[in-house]
Amino acid sequence: MTSFAANGTIPAPPTPIDLANLVGQMRGELHTGDLMRRIYATDASAYQEMPLAVAIPRCEDDLSLLIRFANEHHVGLIPRTAGTSLAGQVVGSGIVVDVSKYFNQILEIDESHRTVRVQPGVIRNELNQALKPHGLLFGPETSTQNRAMIGGMVGNNSCGSNSIRYGSTRDHLVEVRGFLSDGSMVVFGPVTAEQFHAKCEQGDCLETRLYRHARERLSDPAVRDEITREFPKPSIHRRNTGYALDLLMDAAGLTADSELPFNFGRLIAGSEGTLMFVTEIKLNVLPLPPPVLGLQCAHFDSIPDALNATLLAVQQDVYACELIDDVILECTERSIEHRKNRFFIQGVPKAILVTEVRGETEEEVRRVHAITEARMREAGLGYAYPVLFGDQGDRVWDLRKAGLGLLGNIPGDEKTVPVIEDTAVDVQDLPAYIAEFNQILGERFGLQCIHYAHAGSGEIHLRPVINLKTDDGKRLFREVAQTIATLVKKYRGSLSGEHGDGRLRGEFLEQMIGTANYELVREFKRTWDPNGVFNPNKIVDTPQMNHQLRYPDSVTERDIETVFNFSDTQGILRAAEMCNGSGDCRKTHLSGGVMCPSYMATRNEKDTTRARANTLRQILTHSTDANPFDNEEILEVMDLCLSCKGCKSECPSTVDMGKLKAEFLQHYYDANGVPRRTRLIADYVRSQRFAGRAAWLSNWMTGNSTLRRILNRMIGFHPDRSIPPVATQTLTAWFEREKPRANLERIQGRGVYLFADEFTQYNEPEIGRSVVRLLNGLGYDVTIPPHEESGRSRLSKGLLREAREIARRNVIKLKDLVCETTPLVGIEPSAILSFRDEYPDLVGDDLAEEARELSKNCLTFEEWFAGEIDAGRIVQDDFKDDPARVWIHGHCHQKALSDVGFTQRCLSLPRNYEATTIRSGCCGMAGSFGYETEHYDLSMQIGELVLFPAVRTAGETDLIAAAGTSCRHQIHDGTSRRAQHPAEILYAAMIP
Repeated sequence: MTSFAANGTIPAPPTPIDLANLVGQMRGELHTGDLMRRIYATDASAYQEMPLAVAIPRCEDDLSLLIRFANEHHVGLIPRTAGTSLAGQVVGSGIVVDVSKYFNQILEIDESHRTVRVQPGVIRNELNQALKPHGLLFGPETSTQNRAMIGGMVGNNSCGSNSIRYGSTRDHLVEVRGFLSDGSMVVFGPVTAEQFHAKCEQGDCLETRLYRHARERLSDPAVRDEITREFPKPSIHRRNTGYALDLLMDAAGLTADSELPFNFGRLIAGSEGTLMFVTEIKLNVLPLPPPVLGLQCAHFDSIPDALNATLLAVQQDVYACELIDDVILECTERSIEHRKNRFFIQGVPKAILVTEVRGETEEEVRRVHAITEARMREAGLGYAYPVLFGDQGDRVWDLRKAGLGLLGNIPGDEKTVPVIEDTAVDVQDLPAYIAEFNQILGERFGLQCIHYAHAGSGEIHLRPVINLKTDDGKRLFREVAQTIATLVKKYRGSLSGEHGDGRLRGEFLEQMIGTANYELVREFKRTWDPNGVFNPNKIVDTPQMNHQLRYPDSVTERDIETVFNFSDTQGILRAAEMCNGSGDCRKTHLSGGVMCPSYMATRNEKDTTRARANTLRQILTHSTDANPFDNEEILEVMDLCLSCKGCKSECPSTVDMGKLKAEFLQHYYDANGVPRRTRLIADYVRSQRFAGRAAWLSNWMTGNSTLRRILNRMIGFHPDRSIPPVATQTLTAWFEREKPRANLERIQGRGVYLFADEFTQYNEPEIGRSVVRLLNGLGYDVTIPPHEESGRSRLSKGLLREAREIARRNVIKLKDLVCETTPLVGIEPSAILSFRDEYPDLVGDDLAEEARELSKNCLTFEEWFAGEIDAGRIVQDDFKDDPARVWIHGHCHQKALSDVGFTQRCLSLPRNYEATTIRSGCCGMAGSFGYETEHYDLSMQIGELVLFPAVRTAGETDLIAAAGTSCRHQIHDGTSRRAQHPAEILYAAMIP
């Protein structure tokens, strides 16, 4: 929103020349183009506003420069780390200052004093990974902990599931260092009463004026009485209403008998970057908790029963007590990633209360849970009380933490909106408050609400379902907020328990703390920031909360014709709108998983799934072009998407960016033509057939370093990338000549259809031969049925209409052959999984049902083989006893659409095989991506994150397993090690 000068006038905005001069002075980056401004126009809230510019500072000098510029031109600076704010804290019209890329160092771990000093861009979980060897941890644990950064946690005073035990970030904040609004550098830490009074007399700098102002205002008995009367109950530990003046006024120097040191850090925590720009943070850290963790997952027939049970659960020594309602549980059924985490659910509960207890032994933990269960049963609350340990418990927490994102995968325009989700009351008031809350919501507004999260702390995340695309929905958005604010005030609760006021709740701050206290909060803001340069219009002086929402008031939505069927999301625009900004795609390689490989390497927000979805959403919403996909901004933001499919499973909102990118490319080509290199890659089968006619010549040319580099440059491939040889005999030619059959001594009486994908067919037929010989040797009759190529190369390059024709022919040829007893087994994961992933949405309405039925029996080799092991048809005695160590790298599509656990199961079968799965994400090759000149370096950077170092540390005799042809090629080019398909390893281990 608008930043005002001290005299109340509205200054002229900086000119392009002013911004250009600023760019020239910064060591970091300053972006003023539309694309980056679009990307940073949103966070995880419902708000959207185009900033003036986006700054990515590299050093403190850049920040000092930005502050001087902001004061000179009266422009707001909006501090940002991971951008997962739910109240619009990092959305505004000023300069967004993203410190996540360069201000991300752990500066000091002081084990003796149990403190750590970090920059604001340090990720919470990665901090704890560094602390663990010292036997320490930073306690507060947000649901976004694998990408939430300490700076953001300080800004919002974040808590998390374990706030019962560890409190909020404020409780652990020792010291902050950073810039005041005049550009001066300060350090705020604990001071005694004597030191406090001394600071009040040190000249007339801004720092001194701040101490003096705090003493003058917070020592006033009338002010103190007003704060005590109007602020939320002190018993509510999760409270972020305005500035924490109620806590600050109890410190030494302001209260005669207080032993609590005065520390402005208590004010900075929860101030949302409106008071100073923090560059370093010193935190108190704690000893690691007891080693054994057990979760009791109590099942209830109603929300009220679960809330009443909460009062019993928190009587024990618990670390967390979290609610999950039936709507969240239903969402998990639509998530590939979290469907497997529903294993513990019994019946159809309306709510589950997850209570965490820790102890030295499992027996100790079970005793505590047994007491809680007995008390719940005695009160007639609940019907099932499973207690889970180890990996099972981790999976429950994964499901709970995904709650926010999972709510975004409800199709359609009506969404669960973050409007009243952060209210907190005294835990003893919680059942009555929620009962009254639901009554008001139902009777007055006809709405139902989602209930989840921190029941044990008196805070339930409550999200009503509202359509914010309509004027009525926007009005309802505000009316609900206003009504619930009144209810929260009745219970002397906090309208914000952990997510902050921002621009969502700032409008109601005066109502929550009274007019006198609100004016006091405004006074503190003016004293600290006279020109309003630090995150203006947040907490105080905010605009009406239903303005500047993501969805405009006057846009008529149009139907956009697509090649893929997007009916499950009600169109491609709504598919992009599924992204709610939760930022799961910003996790790094240290967290594991696939999504999002390019971001993991570059750490640029532009390279996240979120950035791509937001760009696509904004342009499709506003474009009036006949072909809205004919857009260079979309092309740029999609460029580094590897189509790994990680987002389809790991994004809680199941945003399938690979599908969206392919659709975009088809329409972009319609307007601009198909590039020569794209056509060459898409026509992979044709080129390999041609090269195979003189395989010796092709392989000689690609095997000669000089000639290969010349050829690569001509094609548009990087000169350092090797080219796989062309087979002198295809797999099907060998199969037709040899006519291999099952070993009659081991005959299983079961047939298998083998899909001879184009990569195995033309480049690695020896793998196909190993598969056939392995299955024949185990007693399976293998048939290669008539079929087309998979179409993968066309799918990956966005030539969807051509891919559709291939898919249709495959479905027609295979639908009456393939069934449960004779499945279609694929060697290359990306090829066979096309049948499951893309084909049903690609073939057209007339074949869609047949494609879906066919897809049920299209299996990767590893899925099929593991199934036969489980059925007892393949056993250890089929294999030699020779020992071997195997390192497994899973293909991205396996991880996203299947499970690498199948590979682990297969390669652990031989009696003395030790199989370990590397915690790698994407290998970086991603089909043709890693070949392309402009993508080669990034491809290798991705490989270097986890995969290459892991392979290099493997012993010389260790085996490297990788199911994907691209993965094997990347491992070869990056490490000079040969990776094998799992079937090759198993064939070599089979007893003849």
